[in-house]
Amino acid sequence: MTPTLDSARAAIRPYHRKPEPEVLAPLVVSAQMAAPDRDAIVAIARDLLQDLRAAQSDGWVNQFLQEYRLGTEEGTALLSLAEAFLRVPDPETADLLIADKLTDADWRGHKGQSSSLLVNSATWGLVLGKAVLGDSNSSLKRLIARAGEPFVRQAVGAAMRLMGQVFVMGRTIDEAMKRMDAKENRGFTASFDMLGEAARTRADAERYFEAYANAIASVGQNAARGHSVSVKLSALHPRYETAQAATCVHELAAMVRELASKAASLGVQLTIDAEEAARLEMSLDIIERVARDPALNGWDGLGMAVQAYSKRARPTIAWANALGAETRRILQVRLVKGAYWDSEIKHAQERGLSDFPLFTRKPATDVSYLACARDMFDAAHIRPALASHNALTIATIVHWAGNRRDFEFQRLHGMGEGLFERLVQEDGYHCRTYAPVGGHRDLLAYLVRRLLENGANSSFVHQLADQSVSEDELLADPVEKVMAVGGTRHPAIALPADLFQPERVNSQGVDLDDAAVLAATATEIAIPAKLAIAAGPGPQEAVSRALAAYPAWSSTSLYTRAECLDRLADLLEENRGKLMALAVQEAKKTIPDALSEVREAIDFCRYYSARAIADLVPVELPGPTGERNVLRHEGRGVWVAIAPWNFPLAIFLGQVAAALVAGNAVVAKPAPQTPAIAAFAVSLAHQAGVPADALQLVTGAGDVGAQLTSDTRICGVVFTGSVLTAKAIARNLLLDDARPLVPLIAETGGLNAMIVDSTALSEQVVRDVIISGFQSAGQRCSALRLLLLQEDIADHTLEMLRGAMDCLNVGDPSDPATDIGPVIDQASYDKLMAYRQSVKDRIFHSVAVPAKGLFVPPTVIRLNDLDQLQNEWFGPLVHVATWKAGTLDATVQRVNAKGFGLTMGLHSRIARSSEAVEQMARVGNLYINRSMIGAVVGSQPFGGEGLSGTGPKAGGPHYLYRFCAERTTSTDTTSAGGNASLLSLEDEV
Repeated sequence: MTPTLDSARAAIRPYHRKPEPEVLAPLVVSAQMAAPDRDAIVAIARDLLQDLRAAQSDGWVNQFLQEYRLGTEEGTALLSLAEAFLRVPDPETADLLIADKLTDADWRGHKGQSSSLLVNSATWGLVLGKAVLGDSNSSLKRLIARAGEPFVRQAVGAAMRLMGQVFVMGRTIDEAMKRMDAKENRGFTASFDMLGEAARTRADAERYFEAYANAIASVGQNAARGHSVSVKLSALHPRYETAQAATCVHELAAMVRELASKAASLGVQLTIDAEEAARLEMSLDIIERVARDPALNGWDGLGMAVQAYSKRARPTIAWANALGAETRRILQVRLVKGAYWDSEIKHAQERGLSDFPLFTRKPATDVSYLACARDMFDAAHIRPALASHNALTIATIVHWAGNRRDFEFQRLHGMGEGLFERLVQEDGYHCRTYAPVGGHRDLLAYLVRRLLENGANSSFVHQLADQSVSEDELLADPVEKVMAVGGTRHPAIALPADLFQPERVNSQGVDLDDAAVLAATATEIAIPAKLAIAAGPGPQEAVSRALAAYPAWSSTSLYTRAECLDRLADLLEENRGKLMALAVQEAKKTIPDALSEVREAIDFCRYYSARAIADLVPVELPGPTGERNVLRHEGRGVWVAIAPWNFPLAIFLGQVAAALVAGNAVVAKPAPQTPAIAAFAVSLAHQAGVPADALQLVTGAGDVGAQLTSDTRICGVVFTGSVLTAKAIARNLLLDDARPLVPLIAETGGLNAMIVDSTALSEQVVRDVIISGFQSAGQRCSALRLLLLQEDIADHTLEMLRGAMDCLNVGDPSDPATDIGPVIDQASYDKLMAYRQSVKDRIFHSVAVPAKGLFVPPTVIRLNDLDQLQNEWFGPLVHVATWKAGTLDATVQRVNAKGFGLTMGLHSRIARSSEAVEQMARVGNLYINRSMIGAVVGSQPFGGEGLSGTGPKAGGPHYLYRFCAERTTSTDTTSAGGNASLLSLEDEV
């Protein structure tokens, strides 16, 4: 009996992050086969393997990919070159990229190794390329030096375009359709997909929509040929995200409905592709809305894709069948194995989520695929489309299907040749080729994803090309493999909670990509989080109390102090909702920022607890016999911790936790804008076992901080804030000549630059500029202040940035849809707005903001020269200047010359450029091909140099030492009657 649509939908959710053994147990039952069936399937698979191997040896492309497999140095070099080369507009950078990728690899080792003349010719070309571009002074290099780099550049360009032709069906839909009529594609139909990644701007989305509409129109001119069109929802909307579901789902449904109506009128099948796990629920909403459109009644051309590596795959198929039943249609369902595996694993680990949304072992995905395929065959309202390049999978389906032909196989264009030809031409099966359409420049991300997907060590395609893998191994039963390990996850892939084990437990995240969780979180943080802040002692009294409490706390066992931090971390996790509410209401943080803040505070506590136990225990040092030398780390006394308002919990507790676990008493002063969250954090610390007087809270403005740092009884200051205040504190600590020298740990701001060359992927750059420059309203020490674009790609990148900025939501930080909230207070608002007014003639673009409130418009400001920026503007203001190709080194040196040294970003696909910047940049944190904010405790220790701070780096292995007094005890162990241990030594034979 088909379940109702509502019950089928409800059944999907519990599987999202369910433990793998629980998900796999019923799948194994469905995928298991009796011995006679297994024997018949293996026999079919062996025949398919023969066809595959014959095709692999015939085609020069297949042989080329076998010769330069992913995982080899040469294969990786070619993949990297293909990913970037065609988008580089200037010859100078193109030459640098080619040299970077070709000159280190061992191309000579591949000479003459292939049976293909074309492959060997290509290898010889790579050898020549290395000779031209390498550092050697060989006779070969001298011989062809006259042709030089332009010759190599043209040859590489031709090779990359040839690779594009292999994997892209056509540059236009008409070209692709014509190619589908070629001899090698006869008997096959196509599912045309417009190349390109997710839309970053509304203009991108409109362009993709038109491309899909044109494709449908072209295919519809000869609908009898049976071709179809595939649509990526992320290409149709720049904000296809859970937090934006209230608008994007409605808008996407309208767009897909329009495309579907056009497709239905022309008799063309339209399939909605599957994407990241976070988008599954939204995609089902959209598909359901389209399927319920009365105008589409009677049309069976609507399709969707399901990813077998997803733990929710099987219930999703049940939902698709229920949808077909309720809307009285046959739904076309494409079953794929999945293409975002590595990014899904990383996403879950970064977010600290409870488990992964997919299987961590390849055999588990294969088992899921078979179970899902069986369900699809049994579903009355599904027409199966089974996409795989795995001979055993195809053989299993052929065996199960028997005489049935009411389904189709699918393959990727450019891959899997030989697997389906005989099945189509002799056995009457239908196979559809998933055919990308677009310019070769748009091929890049698609190509990388597909080659990674099919070149991974565990993939059938990779194993087929590996001569060391036997036929029996290729055809091993995935059910047996899964059962042999009890369905457990891969041991090398740590659960998010275990990411930092054995050192510590990772902080728990909240799945804000889950609509129900996001809604519940928003409701929780909307509750007013009022907290009475006790008046507390004045600065002098607080120091006195802390000084009195210091001896007892310092003599407390190191392990006891560390346990206090662990308990504090647990209390923070228990009170996460209230802390997030305080962060949103008092510090004006958005919901994701508030969550990150609490998680970072938890990580600081657990990390410093673990580091203290590892690093602060007594250490015996070497010396002559008869002598014992011991190094001890002990507290110094009373530390003053002065924290900023932009991280009122994480930095505040990071400072406090480090000082406390080292054995110091602490007087903590939060920023005047954020006393409530600090007060709550201190109350939790006391609840965790830290004595009340050992941790004192003093609130107030700068004058209170000055009184504290002027007190000659304190032994150290840890401060995060402005350069001017840090210098004032440093002077204050030196005013009294009779005062001991005390350490100052200062972390200040910076003129943080992101340098972008022409090999960078513009979509990635724009995303990272938005995150780095505008997230948290630009109120992070590490935020992007200066964007430096290679002039060859500046106009294109800025236009894309303009469009992406227009998609931002500025408003109430408690609203889940808000990207950017207000700045912290009126003084900050006035200062930033006055500056914007002073440079209004240089504003490239800004974003509309609410009329009421402290909302500073996210703004990009053009500079004629990077030296025009001399001051840090602590808000959502990004300055942009350009640099000429070939001047990367000089550009880095000019940034260094500004004297700040906190963060720097680099976007480049040239490894040598990354290495050069790493050597030259005088910054505490260098971020390559990623955003510049969000340093993770223990992974990316944070802190600057020069005008940006003193070090050591917070969240790093050297931070605790700075809070300690190092004391060495040296004992003469012979003073009481000779060296007994030496005298008692026995002779060895």
